Amino acid sequence: MSKKKKKYYTVWKGHKTGIFESWNDCKAQINNFEGAQYKSFATFDEAKKALKGNYFDYVGKNKSFKSELTEAQLKKIGQPNYNSIAVDAASSGNPGKMEYRGVDTKTKKQLFIQGPFDEGTNNIGEFLAIVHGLAFLQKHDSNRIIYTDSRTAISWVKKKKCNTKLERNTKNKTLFDLIERAEHWLKTNTYITIIVKWETKAWGEIPADFGRK
Repeated sequence: MSKKKKKYYTVWKGHKTGIFESWNDCKAQINNFEGAQYKSFATFDEAKKALKGNYFDYVGKNKSFKSELTEAQLKKIGQPNYNSIAVDAASSGNPGKMEYRGVDTKTKKQLFIQGPFDEGTNNIGEFLAIVHGLAFLQKHDSNRIIYTDSRTAISWVKKKKCNTKLERNTKNKTLFDLIERAEHWLKTNTYITIIVKWETKAWGEIPADFGRK
């Protein structure tokens, strides 16, 4: 078995800020902290450099990604369509603190962000991110496509239903209100936007990735 590579976690906003050498230590700083900002790095020097910078300069950046696919496979998949936006979600736990966002696929400029919500799941976040993206593009009369790395979320959007097993309670009421709004939007709006699965194995992490654990 190959040994798991060590990671270093930079926390820009949390109960304590700094660099932490384990996910559990990092998690302790971000749990129950609204608007927590954190990201993992391969080396201590990278984490230290990032701490001196801005969180949003590092979120969603691919770290010298090299695909393991063959040249023939890569050629068949092709390159991303940059006339697009990319959406993604991050959840610390399942359920746990969740947020989602959308970015310009080429520049990685953030177009919208929601959360964090106290009790959500990654699948819910991915679903809401796509619907938010659809509404965003419709509002701006844009012909761009949407990239997501979640097949589950794509299927939920097609069915116009967030098929989560998470149960509503007082802690996640705000999130479920948003889910109902998203489902209502899907049922009452017509859109021609194409939703496409991001090819992670060919292109690396989706540009909207939060760069978390």
